[in-house]
Amino acid sequence: MADRGFWLTALAALALTGAAPVPAGAPPARDFGSNLERFDYPWPVQTMTVDVVGELARMAFMDIAADRPNGRTVVLLHGKNFCGATWEGSARALAAAGFRVIIPDQIGFCKSSKPRAAQYSLEMMAALTNRLLVTRGVQRASIVGHSMGGMLAMRYAIMFPAAVDKLVLVNPIGLKDRSEEGVPYTDVDALWASEKRTSFASIKAYQQSNYYHDTWKPAYDRWVWMLAGMYTGSGRDAVALAQAKTSEMIRTQPVAHEFERIAPPTTMIIGTLDRTAFGRQQAPPSLQKFLTAIPANAPGAVQRMRNAVLVKLEGLGHAPQVEAPARFEAALMSALKRPSS
Repeated sequence: MADRGFWLTALAALALTGAAPVPAGAPPARDFGSNLERFDYPWPVQTMTVDVVGELARMAFMDIAADRPNGRTVVLLHGKNFCGATWEGSARALAAAGFRVIIPDQIGFCKSSKPRAAQYSLEMMAALTNRLLVTRGVQRASIVGHSMGGMLAMRYAIMFPAAVDKLVLVNPIGLKDRSEEGVPYTDVDALWASEKRTSFASIKAYQQSNYYHDTWKPAYDRWVWMLAGMYTGSGRDAVALAQAKTSEMIRTQPVAHEFERIAPPTTMIIGTLDRTAFGRQQAPPSLQKFLTAIPANAPGAVQRMRNAVLVKLEGLGHAPQVEAPARFEAALMSALKRPSS
């Protein structure tokens, strides 16, 4: 593996010091490439070529076979500050339970292309995800989406209801329309300028405060290095632009007005200590304190869906699959076994 030596060195330092492998004054993040060319994923990465505004782009994905197939497929959709590789633990548990697992990196993220002319939309991402599944011979699957991936999963279920067996939403964003709450619009240029300042330190500070309720484990560092490593080399400008455009997409394309259109059996899994309130950073200070986080927004959203239940994971934050894999995987397996009616 290309980055094996890097991680062995980091882990050795961790074993000696007992601290996170990124001490103060550490060297800049390693350049993993704008498409994570030098960051290893746990399974072979394949690509599907698509046309995005006249530019050929590659959508990366992993397709993991089960040892003893149960005939079902689970699709894992990553969040905005996550990648397909972040699902490794969940995917291993699912494959061991008999599920085929498909994990795409959406266009604009991680190992997938970041076409400069792309006009990102949840509809585009849902359509490309459906195209990927059809090309892999999958007509119906359980869709699991985390954070932005949860927002995408809801859009996918609205667009392709017959293709969804079960829907599992893990701390999804998009449960509120921030425009209705008075958050002013921030254009792509302003978001782009902000994204260009992204660093390991800024990513970690945001995640520690919002995702992990002011706690931190050394294991989380790998995922921060992964993100920071896309901003380090010559392709950092393209990464920043894609992130800015997808932030604008999230801000302007909430699913909050369409919960009633979500028909498949749905389970929303929420870490009760999640502080994520997308749009808070762009809101004026006088408004920020009124923008509720995901745990406060989830019950109302579930009540409006046709066939949904809420599962609370007490004491966990925005990324329970990273923070407490065993607890999360138990909740996920239960959701996938839930009766259809």
